[in-house]
Amino acid sequence: MHFATVQRILGLIVTMFSLTMLPPVGVSLYFDDGQWLSFLQSFGILLVAGLALWLPVHRVDRDLRLREGFLVVALFWLLLGLAGALPLLLGDRPPLEFTDAAFESVAGITTTSASILTGLDRLPKSVLWYRQQEQWLGGLGVIVLAVALFPVLGIGGMQMYKADAPGPVKDEKLTPRLAQTARALSGVYVLLTAACAAAYAFAGMSGFDALAHAFSTVSTGGFSTHDAGFAYFKSYPIDMVAIVFMFFGGVNFALHFVAWRTKDALAYLGEPQFRAYLFITVTLVALVTAYLLLTGVYASPSDAFRYGAFQVVSMQSSTGFVAARFDGWPGMLPPLLVLLTFIGGCAGSTAGGMKVIRWQLVLKQAQRELMRLVHPSAALPVKLADKPVPGRVLAAVTGFFAMYLVLFGLLMLLMMAVGLDQVTAWSAVAACVNNAGPALGSASVTFQHLPEAAKWIAIAAMLIGRLEVFTVVVLFTPTFWRH
Repeated sequence: MHFATVQRILGLIVTMFSLTMLPPVGVSLYFDDGQWLSFLQSFGILLVAGLALWLPVHRVDRDLRLREGFLVVALFWLLLGLAGALPLLLGDRPPLEFTDAAFESVAGITTTSASILTGLDRLPKSVLWYRQQEQWLGGLGVIVLAVALFPVLGIGGMQMYKADAPGPVKDEKLTPRLAQTARALSGVYVLLTAACAAAYAFAGMSGFDALAHAFSTVSTGGFSTHDAGFAYFKSYPIDMVAIVFMFFGGVNFALHFVAWRTKDALAYLGEPQFRAYLFITVTLVALVTAYLLLTGVYASPSDAFRYGAFQVVSMQSSTGFVAARFDGWPGMLPPLLVLLTFIGGCAGSTAGGMKVIRWQLVLKQAQRELMRLVHPSAALPVKLADKPVPGRVLAAVTGFFAMYLVLFGLLMLLMMAVGLDQVTAWSAVAACVNNAGPALGSASVTFQHLPEAAKWIAIAAMLIGRLEVFTVVVLFTPTFWRH
């Protein structure tokens, strides 16, 4: 393990992250909310810390191996989550202790809409901007965005990209060079964000709210600038815009790039994962809408569709926006929506959850095993898009599911051990490990009142979910550290 290489990269990353404290300074000065000093101080502290890490080893010139890539990625998200808490600690609005500041920052950078803050409508504009900005940076993965700059800095990034890339297949690139891939993904991300902001403004949001919510919509982050979320706007067109862009935030960004480059919208329908994602969404929207009508929650089919579609897409894409208090909906709907976060969006998207393609492969593998009971000698390959899926991918997916569920169970038991009831414990862990946010029980509105130990368990769950389990677990194996 070449720790000097790891230190050099982390130093550069922290130095670059310090620059993200400057836009909130401008926002604070523009709105005259008095918070600019805390962001400027955070910029200075992080800049000095980053340079202090980088300077002693800046002459180290070693290739980054896969093991160092895993360590850098895991430390990157942990360090940025904690570093992002700095302006929330230094500022006086809102006054936060370290645990709450760390929780809010990690929720932001991991695009989890779980929050401990209330009174958002009265918070300074710069603090609101900062929360949304953190989610936008975390959405596509700050690592992938930064990889575009690494050739200039003299750092190879392929190992980091493979360690951080979502989904079971990590060896595919859109373009021959990784930097070009990162720029392509970043370009699509920026264009989709701009389109979302324009659509929100056209639908009736203010300029600030439009851009702020575009940040958290395309990133499938779910933070809002209002306590009531989208219910604050009371606007059908705004809800429809959110549904569209939340859905596309959950689509593989490589597919967005291909569709944009070929100018062919039908490219989406050519991918099996997208078709499955669309099918699940349409089916559940129809089911939830019908259930809301039949149980009399909404008398109007239009309202039932509006709120049913909004919450289905919000939870499926792991965005976590709320247009209605779905935790008060009758029967199976609240747990159904929470369980939907386990599916999540497409691999290669900004969404959390296990990803649609993994569920496809597990179901196909289960179908094959059923066929083998009848035809034990038959050769039955698992295929996706008419192509056989390599055995190593199937094994990785099976291991991922097993590890995911084991960790979920352990985290839930820990939540219950520190005093949470069963409903709050399982839904809070599901909300955090799937990077979704909304939970049930005493965490349905905010995580603020949870015990401090429960907040740290939630922080761990958010990081595990964002790093897709294996990147974290591998660090705790003796083999990883063995020479």
